[in-house]
Order: sequence, then structure tokens, then C-alpha cells
Amino acid sequence: MNTTDTLLNEDVARRLQTALTAGSESLFQVVQDPSPVVLRACLKNRHLQVEHLITLLKRRDLPEDLVKAISLSEIGKTSHRLKVALAGNPAAPGSLVRSLLPHLHLFELLALCYLPGVTPDQRVAAERAIIQRFPVTPLGNKLTLARRGTASLVDALLKEGDVRLLDPCLLNPRLREVSILQFLNGARASAETISAVARSARWKNRPNIRDAILKNSKTPHVWFTLLLPGLPTANLQVILRSKRLSAGQKSLVMKELKKRGLA
Repeated sequence: MNTTDTLLNEDVARRLQTALTAGSESLFQVVQDPSPVVLRACLKNRHLQVEHLITLLKRRDLPEDLVKAISLSEIGKTSHRLKVALAGNPAAPGSLVRSLLPHLHLFELLALCYLPGVTPDQRVAAERAIIQRFPVTPLGNKLTLARRGTASLVDALLKEGDVRLLDPCLLNPRLREVSILQFLNGARASAETISAVARSARWKNRPNIRDAILKNSKTPHVWFTLLLPGLPTANLQVILRSKRLSAGQKSLVMKELKKRGLA
């Protein structure tokens, strides 16, 4: 063994000894060590506390087996804060994340969705856990989710068809146009919720949404009166052919076409 190898072995041995015996303050330095072997040795240190492990789990370069070992430690099994940190580490395997999510509070799950470095699988799992709680989630929390939620969460809230959630959903910058179109074409759309979309400064002038509003049999007549004069004639003719319109709605479209001398 050459001198370099000897020095390296001595250095690792020293760091391992430090990991096993360091005091509470020194452990914060030890958990930054690049060696997984040294980090695993930390788990045997009698001074190890939740704060040390949370600091360790902020690292994005941990091996999966170390994250599993932390979850199986006594602290990992009992500390809520550590469960949150474990669920957000990108090295946490899917099975571990799924086992942890039921223990997290609603807005801890939401925070997980936006955590820097979170994997797509972790985010999707957190979103599903939130959506599964919708039936027992208070309205106030749903309103917060409507304003701050991910695209998938606001899409799911929109589909509930609760008029009280429409305005915050429509203001959410992550809401996608396709979600609104699916909602407008779905069974949960009502005269009230359609009107909320039609009033939205952000969405009302989008051609696809405007046409979807005017092809829905539940759309109040007032929106035909307000929107039809601004439509190109070709759009009016397409809307008139829609099989979903009521007789009264078709009459309003015909009336607009007659004004243009086309019916």
C-alpha cells in the first residue's frame, strides 16, 4: 500500500471515529461529510437528534439506502418533522414516500409539491394524497388550495363544481385552459359556475372558452346577448349547429344572424 492510500485510510478512519463520538454541535459538521459510510456511522452516535437528521436530509446527494436507514431509526419512526423531511428527499423510494404521506398535514403535502428538487413521482404522490382528502377538507382549506395549488390540484377542485371555489381557481396562475374547457363541457358545470367563467377578466376573451360557454345548454341567456355581437359570423354558424343548445339559445343565435342579414 502506498503512502497516499495509507493517508486516505487514516483520514476515513478518523472521520468515522468523529462520526461515532462527536458531540451535538460537531455533528452538524459531520453530516456534511461526502462519504456515505461516514454518514451512516452518524446514525449510531448517541448525541444524534432530529435537527441533525433534518440537516442531513436537506442534502440532495444521499444514497437511497441511507435514506431508508434514517426512516427505520427510532427517531425516524417517531418524529413528525423527520417524516416530512424524509418524504421530501429525492432519494426516498416511492414505497417509503407513500407510507409517509398519510402522516403529513394538508399544507405540508402542498409544500412538498413545490419543494426544490422534488421528483415528479413525489409531487404526483403528494397531489393524490391531497385530492383523496377533499371529501373531508374544510371549505377554507379548499379555498387556500384553489389559490395556491398546483395545476393538478386546481383542476381537481374545479371539477367539484362548487361555485364558491370558482373565482380563486380561475385566478390561480397555474390553471390551464384545457381544465376550464373540460369543466365547461362536463356534467358539473352549472349556470352559476359558467357565469363565473364568463365574468373572469383572465379567461372570458379566450376564443375556445367563449365558444364553449356559448355551446353549453346551461349558459344563461344574458351571456348570449353579451357575447354574440362580438363573434365572427363563422363562429355563430358553428354554434348554431351545436346539438347541445336549447331552443331559446338557438333563437338568440338566429336573431344575431338576422341582424347581419344572414338568416
